[in-house]
Amino acid sequence: MNSIDEKLQPILAEVIRRNAGETEFHQAVHEVLESLGRVVAKHPHYLEQALVERICEPERQIIFRIPWIDDRGQVQINRGFRVQFNSALGPYKGGMRFHPSVNVGIIKFLSFEQTFKNALTGMPIGGAKGGSDFDPKGRSEAEIMRFCQSLVTELHRHVGEYTDVPAGDIGVGGREIGYMFGQFKRLTNRYEAGVITGKALAYGGSCARTESTGYGNSYFVQAMLETRGTGFDGRKVVVSGSGNVAIYTIEKVQSFGGKVIACSDSGGYVLDDAGIDLALLKEIKEARRQRISEYAKAKGASARFVETGRGSVWDIPCEVAMPSATQNELSGRDAAKLIGNGVIAVGEGANMPCTPEAIRAFREAGILFGPGKAANAGGVTTSALEMQQNASRDTWTFEKTEARLASIMRSIHDLCHATAEEYGAPGDYVLGANIAGFVRVAEAMRMLGVI
Repeated sequence: MNSIDEKLQPILAEVIRRNAGETEFHQAVHEVLESLGRVVAKHPHYLEQALVERICEPERQIIFRIPWIDDRGQVQINRGFRVQFNSALGPYKGGMRFHPSVNVGIIKFLSFEQTFKNALTGMPIGGAKGGSDFDPKGRSEAEIMRFCQSLVTELHRHVGEYTDVPAGDIGVGGREIGYMFGQFKRLTNRYEAGVITGKALAYGGSCARTESTGYGNSYFVQAMLETRGTGFDGRKVVVSGSGNVAIYTIEKVQSFGGKVIACSDSGGYVLDDAGIDLALLKEIKEARRQRISEYAKAKGASARFVETGRGSVWDIPCEVAMPSATQNELSGRDAAKLIGNGVIAVGEGANMPCTPEAIRAFREAGILFGPGKAANAGGVTTSALEMQQNASRDTWTFEKTEARLASIMRSIHDLCHATAEEYGAPGDYVLGANIAGFVRVAEAMRMLGVI
């Protein structure tokens, strides 16, 4: 596929030098720069004012200590992060992730991707991401509350509805959002509803926010399939993960007539030849908070569980694959297996879930491939709609919010599709998304001067 233009190679080399060891960030920057050779050849002014260099350097990186007391009375120490990458289009916007793997390099890659994702929505929001190496698994409600309160005691200095608006991500759902918003309100003595999104409906949240990332990915893939005169109807689909994104991807795919036959968690995957029973999956993962293996036990003969290490969910023959768990979960080997088994479309529901080798294999094989910065933009889209509702002291119905989500995801698809054609790569959504997102951010930065 595309190599990096010689004018951009020194920029990548400098990013790698200045961000040593941050492999996920290097990967994200490499993928974007790989697409920009056609842009700088057609519009050389983007090489002026160090625009590309500035777009690869975060505006602000915040790292802080989070001390909290566990249920045994022991003091625990975690590390918190917020990388405010780019505010050229609006206040920083992006989720908070709680997971032991979190480090500054992962948060930096996520916030870099978020900058372009947010730009593609056409809404006035910049890019940021944050989180902590705290692991909520096995922690009590009281421990999670105390941790969230300690985190916000520091973070509240750096956020606000016109500054930076966090949201949820892996390990951060409605419970954690509530604790964080409550502590922000307590510390600031302000009911600034727009400071955080993903809130419950009881205190300023938006209908369809829970469903939005999975729904958005499904809308994007459906739009890709329509360019080839088809859709989800009657297709076999595999979804990785079984959290929020995966569950609502399954729900929307089923509404389009697709048959989701497998999903997974860190312990393994379930294959259900009869099609995933969504009500049972929600009961196990959302109500009981149990492992996916319990699904196979409850479902019976049509379902079987395969432990991690004994096979991959991507070994299952399917026509549409929707990786919706975490970064770099789908390898080049997995991509080759999917292609050999007849996959026709892949939609990234997670952030950068496909390795560079997998993406290269899909693009070379002519598979419809929706990159995460476009396909999983539904979550931040609905977060921005939540900000709109908070700003106007209004509440929209589920139907109105979903209609706006569907319209914006269609617009993102059409923009990526048209941009790829404009730059001589019809059907290449990776190139289309990278260029369209870059141009929107770079134009705003150019007009704002060297800041």
